[in-house]
Amino acid sequence: MNEKYNALFTPWKIGNVEIKNRIVMCPMGGTSLFGWFELGGCHFDKEAAGLFLERAKNNVGLIIPGIAPLKDTFWGKWLWQNEKMFEELKEFMDEIHKTGAKLFVQLTAGMGRSWAITELVAPLHKNKFTRTLIKPIIDTSHELACPSPQPSRWAHDIECPQMTVEQIHEIIEAFAKTAKLCKEAGVDGVEVHAVHEGYLLDQFAIEFFNKRTDEYGGDFENRYRFATEVVSAIKEACGKDYPVSLRYSVESKMKGFCKGAMPGEDYIEVGRNMEESEKAAKYLQDAGYDMLNADNGTYDSWYWAHPPMYMPQNCNLDDVAHIKKFVDIPVVCAGRMDPEIGAKAVEDGKIDGVGIARQFLVDPQWITKLIEDRLEDIKPCICCHSGCFNFSSSKGHANTQDLTDTMGLSRCALNPQTMQSKKYNVKPANKSKKIAIIGGGIGGMESAILCAKRGHKVTLYEKSDKLGGVFIAASTPSFKEKDRDLIAWYIRELSKHPIDVKMNTEITDINSLDADEIIVATGAKAKNIPVKGADKAIEAIDYLLDNEKAGEKVVVIGGGLTGCEIAYDLYLQGKKPTIVEMQDDLITTKGICLANTSYLRDFFTTNKVPVYLETSLSEITDDGVVVKDKDSKTFTIDADSVILSVGYNPSPIAKKGRHIHVIGDAQEVGNLRTVIWGAWDVCMKL
Repeated sequence: MNEKYNALFTPWKIGNVEIKNRIVMCPMGGTSLFGWFELGGCHFDKEAAGLFLERAKNNVGLIIPGIAPLKDTFWGKWLWQNEKMFEELKEFMDEIHKTGAKLFVQLTAGMGRSWAITELVAPLHKNKFTRTLIKPIIDTSHELACPSPQPSRWAHDIECPQMTVEQIHEIIEAFAKTAKLCKEAGVDGVEVHAVHEGYLLDQFAIEFFNKRTDEYGGDFENRYRFATEVVSAIKEACGKDYPVSLRYSVESKMKGFCKGAMPGEDYIEVGRNMEESEKAAKYLQDAGYDMLNADNGTYDSWYWAHPPMYMPQNCNLDDVAHIKKFVDIPVVCAGRMDPEIGAKAVEDGKIDGVGIARQFLVDPQWITKLIEDRLEDIKPCICCHSGCFNFSSSKGHANTQDLTDTMGLSRCALNPQTMQSKKYNVKPANKSKKIAIIGGGIGGMESAILCAKRGHKVTLYEKSDKLGGVFIAASTPSFKEKDRDLIAWYIRELSKHPIDVKMNTEITDINSLDADEIIVATGAKAKNIPVKGADKAIEAIDYLLDNEKAGEKVVVIGGGLTGCEIAYDLYLQGKKPTIVEMQDDLITTKGICLANTSYLRDFFTTNKVPVYLETSLSEITDDGVVVKDKDSKTFTIDADSVILSVGYNPSPIAKKGRHIHVIGDAQEVGNLRTVIWGAWDVCMKL
């Protein structure tokens, strides 16, 4: 191992519990050991247990699973009432401890206004009759309960009800009872969720959200009372030496309701500012918390707690390092943490632990590979959130996420086996076949690797001199360094298997191939739009491959994800982009995480990038574009260049047949998740 990582592999203590190294697997929604968001109610989740055990065997120091609600989302049973689940937890903890890892269970008071109410459930809640009807199954008023009435983060036309003092006391009691059962099951500590990310305890702590006039609102002590009474109750039940961590946001990074602050922006904080945080961190430590598991943000500035690729690496480190100066307990920092920078921060005493989350979903062995100096073998997380946390929302819509995704968080776009180990259990094929794969993009390379692992004889045909397909263009912006790393990872991985890769080989007749099975992964082509002057525009892919084609003032036609990323890239280059979009909001496609989309929307607003919504393109001229707004008013926008980002159509060279399988964008235009998972769905059956 390179000595620059040495500090990561030194022991440390949380209370009296010694952790073997400084790497903390941070909690992620969907990785709870108590599979709570399923119709059957809470149960010991063997899928999550398997995920953690594999990471424990691969050298993680401390594991903190995702949130465990104290009360079942479905059927309303309290967690502490499920004795069988804690018996299974005890057996699991014995296995975890054999690896040398430690594990804390994260317990949540709730989410309040941040509860990601879905498009399916929102109408049921709005109607008093249906809300009452479904209450025995799912009590939406309980899930949405807040310190004081306020709009839901996800459905602005829903007012979240005020939590009663009796409800607060029930939750505090449940924390104590559940923590005691965790201790008896051999769990090394618990983490309280959370004065963090704008969840329920954070809503109580932040004056912007808390307008109560009783003992749980008003001055500083009252606003933090809920959180301090929770730790007091846990310590009383479990003993003062039982470690209790707190998930903590140093600053809220909020400018207002659903308005986040950009990195480096000069703004007025309406949530918890640094001055209050310095006081709060010490106050919470003195109340009994043994560790702060820290980053920044709320759901109004979600990109701080769930950083997309647009956020800087180590984006929370400076703030977390600052807050450590005001406490004596260990402090962990999370948020796109780079192991090398994290190791240096530990060595310099700026933080005590390095929090890593979604990299563990992509590659369970990444710490082992780091120890063995195999950094090039680490499959990188690209911060897409497409599989792990794709809560999506746009103007007028609650969480538009599919129900299957709501009940299956923390899967991974790049690694289908994550939280789906039974479905995607790789076994040798019954019969070795000759497999021809047409197209060397991500889908083609994924198919080739998987088929080779299963024992097939694979030939991959790529018509160009580069592997990566359309992802080469997608990875060119400066903020897509992890995408470029991913392409490099695939090319190296191909070389580890007996795959015959034929470059500069275009297949026009599939009947000419000597193969038992053919996989068509030829991607998609840009749509043509019937607009006068369309030939004057630059296609999105052409721009991405050569950004010098664009002038100073650029109109981007299409405010989907690609169009917005192009506009963002143009702005970072010092150019002047304008976005024209027919929908009533940017990036309305479901399945794209709100952390990603809200960053781009906030960025354009903060930096005054012109955005014309509900506006259609009428003509492209030599001097710009002619557009029409929702009131049929026609106007012109001057531009040196026009970039078209209006979508793609599948472009398979052959139709699906008995031995012909069409995957990825060649079948249906999607994202890396649909490409990779679709490849597995096909290749697992060959």
